[in-house]
Amino acid sequence: MISFISFPAQADDAYRKTRHYTEEKYGDVYMDFDDEFEGQQQTNSKLTCPGETLTSSQDFMRGHGTYVDNEEVIASVAGTVERVNRLVTVRAVSSRYNPEVGDLVVGRIAEVQPRRWKVDANSRQDAVLMLSSVNLPGGVQRRKLESDELQMRTFFEEGDLLVAEVQAFFADGAMSLHTRSLKYGKLRNGQLVAVPPTLVRRLKSHFLTLPCNVDIILGLNGYIWISKHVKSSDQEGEQGFDAEAVYSNQNDEIDASTRAAISRVANIIKILASHSIPLTDTLLLDAYDWTMEQEEGSDVKRLLLEDHGDALVAAVASSL
Repeated sequence: MISFISFPAQADDAYRKTRHYTEEKYGDVYMDFDDEFEGQQQTNSKLTCPGETLTSSQDFMRGHGTYVDNEEVIASVAGTVERVNRLVTVRAVSSRYNPEVGDLVVGRIAEVQPRRWKVDANSRQDAVLMLSSVNLPGGVQRRKLESDELQMRTFFEEGDLLVAEVQAFFADGAMSLHTRSLKYGKLRNGQLVAVPPTLVRRLKSHFLTLPCNVDIILGLNGYIWISKHVKSSDQEGEQGFDAEAVYSNQNDEIDASTRAAISRVANIIKILASHSIPLTDTLLLDAYDWTMEQEEGSDVKRLLLEDHGDALVAAVASSL
């Protein structure tokens, strides 16, 4: 004989009592946390420090930069608090570069390996540039042969700087780079400046040209390359691909005025980065124009003085 037994009604009541108890105990905390984030969306994000209690773990999930202790979500790094639905994370103020496919990065060759180069891209691990992902002399598109592998050091060797694009990721999380476009490749005739990656904003183009005949490459990994201006006509067309120029280790002759302009732009970037100001094309142009308008505009070194740096920051901060 088959009989059916219904579940007791007390279970539903018990669930309601438990839920009511949780909301009664932590309702104020949740409400304050929600209101706080709603207000921050209109202004700036909340800054936190390690060990600071963010909210209760009863109804929120911990994300990167947090941990749970005594049913409380606590920040483990210093940074800005972010929330997506019920996921609470802390974006660190100072951290390594977190790459995405399509990002423009500036890196340094760290090691030459069989059919690949290891590249320091200011990330958690070295990036990989495969031999099959670079341009060959003459701009020909063909399969890489053993003879090409024997000549890898004629393309890139340890210490060389290059600009590349993130193509994909390997199984271990390392990013794969490529330099197949003529706007990518070895870097010469300039100066490298390193800033926190969080200060480099994603722009429509990360190749900038200032009126002072200085080119800037804003790498999303925090490496910025400043060099003398190269005319676009010199790089157009696959037929005009000059291997000796593209893969040369010899810098061109740079006049004194161009050297001063490169140093000026480098000092401007250092000052803005020291004040944690995000770097954009319009901001860099405004900062350069302000320095040239000053009476001491001809003196590049004076920009690094504290009072001049504060004045520069105050002048460009109004445009943020």
